[in-house]
Amino acid sequence: MTDLHLPLDRASGRLAAQIAAGLRDGVRGGRLPAATRLPSSRDLARDLGVSRGVVVTAYEQLVAEGFLTARRGDGTRVAPLARPDAPAARRPAVWPCEQPAPPEIRYDLRPGQPDLAAFPREGWLAALRAALRDTSHEDLLAYPDPGGVPALRAELAGYLGRVRAAATAPDLVTIVNGVAHAISSVVALAVADGHRVLAVEDPTSDRQLPMLEATGARLARVPVDGEGLDVAALARTGARLVLVTPAHQYPTGVVLSPARRAALVAWARDTGGLILEDDYDAEFRYDRDPVGCLQGVAPGHVALLGSVSKALAPALRLGWVAAPAPLAARLREHRARTDLGAPAIEQHALARLLASGGHDRHLRTMRRRYRRRRDALAAGLAPHARVRGVAAGLHLYVELPAGCDEDDTVAAAARAGVAVAGGRSAWSPERAGQAPPALVLGYGRIGEGRAAAAAALLAGVITHGARG
Repeated sequence: MTDLHLPLDRASGRLAAQIAAGLRDGVRGGRLPAATRLPSSRDLARDLGVSRGVVVTAYEQLVAEGFLTARRGDGTRVAPLARPDAPAARRPAVWPCEQPAPPEIRYDLRPGQPDLAAFPREGWLAALRAALRDTSHEDLLAYPDPGGVPALRAELAGYLGRVRAAATAPDLVTIVNGVAHAISSVVALAVADGHRVLAVEDPTSDRQLPMLEATGARLARVPVDGEGLDVAALARTGARLVLVTPAHQYPTGVVLSPARRAALVAWARDTGGLILEDDYDAEFRYDRDPVGCLQGVAPGHVALLGSVSKALAPALRLGWVAAPAPLAARLREHRARTDLGAPAIEQHALARLLASGGHDRHLRTMRRRYRRRRDALAAGLAPHARVRGVAAGLHLYVELPAGCDEDDTVAAAARAGVAVAGGRSAWSPERAGQAPPALVLGYGRIGEGRAAAAAALLAGVITHGARG
């Protein structure tokens, strides 16, 4: 049994979070290798001078994250899959927008990633085993249906109807390699039909723009205000295809208002247009029930796009399109002509996870966890800046006070050890000068205690910047 060195700042509170962070850092730094047995909760509580419940809470958090295991008769140990972080210089190259933070960065608040350490490894492994054990050779290992494994399409149709109020059926669902693949496929088909203008929100994720432009479409930026997409401005573009994030607009966090939802559906029906509804983080809503998807109101004019990239992990590359019947048929044909469909074994595993209720249980756990992180980050920043987009998702949109320069704030935050993203790059050049300086802060990858510490550092940076 190892001796632990866990200094606690009792004045800061959150002792369970501090203990969990210290143990987590010990595993990541290699000081606590796999299979190391930890003190009992009672012994560690006595050593640290805290209540046993505080240590139990910390241990349970790390068991849930996959860092520890707890078995009757064997105590609490570092999990076999827990490994030290590799040195930054030896990490393989990654997509430019996901470069690891420099070593001097202690808190990474860049948006775009969920909590990868929380991936339900045991549940996914059980689903894989069940799929390998119970599925026939032909269904599991032959070339898959280009539209997706029937079992997964059936589970998703039921899930989307139950959770997102979608109006769809298994034969209208096409499995794709994530939302990015869904968007590029649908837009490519539209361009082939002569619809060369794609309307997108302004602001929007600048990471998507090169991919959208590669389809050959001309992008028309449509302003977003406090009610969401400006449908009157959309009508003036002449586009018949629009990409929207109505449940939680990226990056502002605005929810499309009821009046705008009605106007957008009316636009689609009047023009014969198609709405691409990117439902990228609607499952993570904290303060009220999720807003039903647009597709459920106008299934003949909306293609609902979703994936497990935020709910589980982006590396799975599993997404879907719930589309009107003519488009669903064309998407299956497109997949048959271009790549013969998505990997079947992973599709069967996801179908099992959905059917068993494991996916729902994981989402409930993550909603609670993300809400606590959001609360810690927002509470620390609200006295110093305008915090928007708090109702859902995995990021906050923080408008800086007068006197704060966006680029200077990002640079100063980095010097303080906090990696953040500025908001200006999400706006079109025509509107960037009118947008207030802002930060886009992701809290998917940072625990509650660390989120509070990062918020305190960032608040100091903002206050200093506002004073000039």
